[in-house]
Amino acid sequence: MHNESAEGEAYFVCDFCLNTWSDDRPMVEGHRGSLVCAHCLSIAFSELVHLRSGSPVKPGETCVLCLEPDRPGLHWRSPVRDEAIACVRCIKQSAGVLHKDPDYAWTKPAPIGESDGSDDD
Repeated sequence: MHNESAEGEAYFVCDFCLNTWSDDRPMVEGHRGSLVCAHCLSIAFSELVHLRSGSPVKPGETCVLCLEPDRPGLHWRSPVRDEAIACVRCIKQSAGVLHKDPDYAWTKPAPIGESDGSDDD
């Protein structure tokens, strides 16, 4: 989403957590300026893809990233804005986009219980 009253980086706001864009908080843009930040994307990807948790949409609800109403399947709902929901298709596509972006070291979250390849020692 865009904060029309802000300038610079503060203009770009994640639709799901309402945090602004920064170098350490990259974002992926959906239709009509909707944005999901890397932090929210990681949570949504883990919940929808690995845990297969989420919720179906209620009649008339729309994914904020693709704007498709009543899309079947699980959706991730923002813990901050109840009206901000994303379908599993958009979360997977957004994860693919950010994962391939050479400007950021973001990777798709590994399945729960598996190592992501980083050394935690």
